[in-house]
Amino acid sequence: MKKRWTALLPLLPLALLVQSAHASDDTRIKQGEYLARAGDCVACHSTAGGKPFAGGLKMSTPVGAIYSTNITPDKATGIGEYSYDDFAKALREGVAKDGRNLYPAMPYTSFVNISDEDMHALYAYFTQRVKPVSQQNHDSDIPWPLNMRWPLAVWNMLFASSQPFTPDPMLSAQENRGAYLVQGLGHCGTCHTPRGIGFQEKALDHHDSAYLTGGTLEGWHAPNLTGNAREGLGRWSAADIAQFLKTGQTTHVAAFGSMTDVITDSTQHLSDEDVQAIAAYLKTLAPSDAQSTAPAGNSDTAATLIRGDMRKPGAQVYMDNCAACHRTDGKGYAGTFPALAHNSAVLSDDPSSLISLVLKGGKVPVTQQAITGLAMPDFGWRLDDKQVADVLTFIRSGWGNNAIAVKPDEVKALRENISTVERKSQQR
Repeated sequence: MKKRWTALLPLLPLALLVQSAHASDDTRIKQGEYLARAGDCVACHSTAGGKPFAGGLKMSTPVGAIYSTNITPDKATGIGEYSYDDFAKALREGVAKDGRNLYPAMPYTSFVNISDEDMHALYAYFTQRVKPVSQQNHDSDIPWPLNMRWPLAVWNMLFASSQPFTPDPMLSAQENRGAYLVQGLGHCGTCHTPRGIGFQEKALDHHDSAYLTGGTLEGWHAPNLTGNAREGLGRWSAADIAQFLKTGQTTHVAAFGSMTDVITDSTQHLSDEDVQAIAAYLKTLAPSDAQSTAPAGNSDTAATLIRGDMRKPGAQVYMDNCAACHRTDGKGYAGTFPALAHNSAVLSDDPSSLISLVLKGGKVPVTQQAITGLAMPDFGWRLDDKQVADVLTFIRSGWGNNAIAVKPDEVKALRENISTVERKSQQR
């Protein structure tokens, strides 16, 4: 017996080495899964009721709809034949294995910031842990000749960056971690930065004043994330931002539109350290308007409604449809129904999100810390364009909000766009 154990002794280092390698691989795969959540990859590369990462999600563009691709490790229809270099090139440069340029709906202009270490972890996760799904990719609905891919190479030369993330020496280690997540995997600028004439993000990081000043896509306005005191995060503390990313709510506001899915699928799963880093970074952003000021309190609107004075356009519609949840003082109920008084989303110059919420309804994220998932019903079926415009103008001018009026034509245009999208979805 002693001789047998002696003979096995030389094999022990090899066994320990193999065990260590397996542990290292598992750690890398788990890190890749975490990073895939940080990048919210599932949101675009999955459909309701479909298999995770199998693609097929329809995304509207000014020239026609495109569909997300299958990024499972299926060899025939997914990325199963992708080498690490192929994978990294697709994410950082927007070029597929076969040489096709990807549409910039794939946020490679942000993913260029992903470090080599994190890119290897993502590759390990998608090729070793994600289940392969055989599902063919959809061709785009963009008509010829606009569907030709070669102009995208020119677009990349004009608008995409080839520079990796570089820590800002003016920021702390925590703030730089937040910058890395916001500018890279989080690709926050995709929605929250305005677009230029080439449908490009006008800025890719905080060195440009346009970065994260708000953007509008598919009928939703992603709000200003700079220190703007009126319509940005100037009145939010870092703790408010962290709470919002974890739960989708603060005592005054609630997530809406696509941000609901971002919180459900992505930010609620981030570590407290990373959420706090994101909050710390966002609080470093200078206000988009240095002259912006917080709205002043005004009780006139509440007093008018309590008296039963409904002469102002939209007042009666508000009392009949909104006051039960958002109250006559516009303050809502903390942690339940968001305030409308002084809400930065209400104050935005672009009312698209408010119109879409009234027409389509909305819901708050379901998270580990906020499991109720309360919903706002849609009112598009019972309110005409003028009524919607009137009630939103009433809200945007009440309680000291003093935001610009909403026009019936704006409501009509969004209603028609919603109807067109829904009709095409049913036809497909």
